[in-house]
Amino acid sequence: MLAAIAATCAFSFTACSDDDDDNTTNIISEFSYNDTRVAQQKAQSGKDEAILLVAFGSTWSNAFSAFDHTVAEYQKAFPEADVYLCFSSDICINRASAGENGEARDYYEPRYLLHAIGAARYSKVRVQSLQVIPGEEFANVVASVKKFMNNGYIASARLDDAYLKSLNDNEAIFLGMPLLNSYEGEGNDVDRVASILNQECKAELADGVVAFMGHGNPDSYDTFKANVRYTQLEDALQRISPNYFVGTVDAAGTYKQDVHSNMVAAGKTSGNIYLHCLMSIAGDHAHNDMAGEGSDYWDADEPASEDNSWYEYFNHNGYKSIVPTVNGDPQGLLEIPGILNVWIDHTREAEFLEDAYHSMYPEE
Repeated sequence: MLAAIAATCAFSFTACSDDDDDNTTNIISEFSYNDTRVAQQKAQSGKDEAILLVAFGSTWSNAFSAFDHTVAEYQKAFPEADVYLCFSSDICINRASAGENGEARDYYEPRYLLHAIGAARYSKVRVQSLQVIPGEEFANVVASVKKFMNNGYIASARLDDAYLKSLNDNEAIFLGMPLLNSYEGEGNDVDRVASILNQECKAELADGVVAFMGHGNPDSYDTFKANVRYTQLEDALQRISPNYFVGTVDAAGTYKQDVHSNMVAAGKTSGNIYLHCLMSIAGDHAHNDMAGEGSDYWDADEPASEDNSWYEYFNHNGYKSIVPTVNGDPQGLLEIPGILNVWIDHTREAEFLEDAYHSMYPEE
């Protein structure tokens, strides 16, 4: 039965239907499958606490390995809890299931895992954002948790409202913040991450410039004005060394051309440039937008095109681009032990999510 449900779920990732009933059936199947597997995990472990890690997602095998490693490290750090991981990106879920880059993996949206955790009636739930900045994707994580607490999923998958109220009354639902959450005060996240990145890149500084490529939110989606974290991180890194620079794929004012302009203004007009991914994992953006090599990643007629990779852009502007790799792949932040520990500490320090619970049933 479980295998049959799993097969139905895998199909529902990639299939589209004009029949609303069919779509509802697929949604219910994904609730049912996750409810079953989480219930089995809880029965096997005997644990009464759950941690849900929420990543944007990826379709690359090296990223899957990074997520596996992250779950394993969380299991070590929180032996009292069952640890689950989900993707918030539908595109990543669909393409990962289809094996876009060779390896097929099934991941699920937060709503399915949250419902399963609630159906298994864990008495303490911690939800940890694996986002880098507290921006648009983090806002989606918050919305998912609130929808869970408000019992807002489809009627066929509703939870026991009294159970959800108990999580609220017992202050037992917690939200862990993104990597670069704090930027002021002693031990803030921005300074801490800058220090760890410097330890990782010290040798490269003696040989050239080090540039980090984050994602960023487009201006129209700059939720919580979180793009400023990239500028704050660059400032923190440059207090350590003027050879550090930070840019993004999507945030205006921090594109590769802006990074280049800042380098030139600082007198860095040639030499080696080491390119690193400033994202939780090294996925499409790291492999293509940052590290892409060859004619597919450079258009001489449009040298400022966003389709040109950082690697080719800097190679064609007087520098020698170098992308450090592990087993042939760029590294994401989750693969750096010190950085992963920042996320783990955020989970330890996670606060009760106030005002998350409002019963869907009116009070009598």
